[in-house]
Amino acid sequence: MAEQSERPHPGPETSGSPERPPQQLVGPHLVFDLAAESNQIRYERGYREGDRNANTLVKTDGLRVVLTALRKGARLQEHVAPGWTSVHALEGRLRLRFPDQTVELPAGHLLALAPRLPHDVEALEDSVFLLTIAAG
Repeated sequence: MAEQSERPHPGPETSGSPERPPQQLVGPHLVFDLAAESNQIRYERGYREGDRNANTLVKTDGLRVVLTALRKGARLQEHVAPGWTSVHALEGRLRLRFPDQTVELPAGHLLALAPRLPHDVEALEDSVFLLTIAAG
């Protein structure tokens, strides 16, 4: 879960769920234990009973950071993001398809995408990745 500064900054907060407490999405600084966050999203029913789960860690007008877990074979259909995007594979291996090529992204690798570049994402293994989208 996010650690916050001693004086919480008022701002958007998630509503939480029976499996996840509410969390701040904006603050003067937010610190995340990505291993703990990864374990949490894989523990939740959405992942246990399905093929994916995600948690938005940061959401501002200029930045969005989302931690996503995909089971082997799960696929995010073709889509575009309005701004520069990075995909950082933390665990497993992903395949991203673009109009002119396909890229495999193993754990520990980061891929940067230009705005509005059509792509899809497929998990070649059970995978966790950090998605960062800057304002377009």
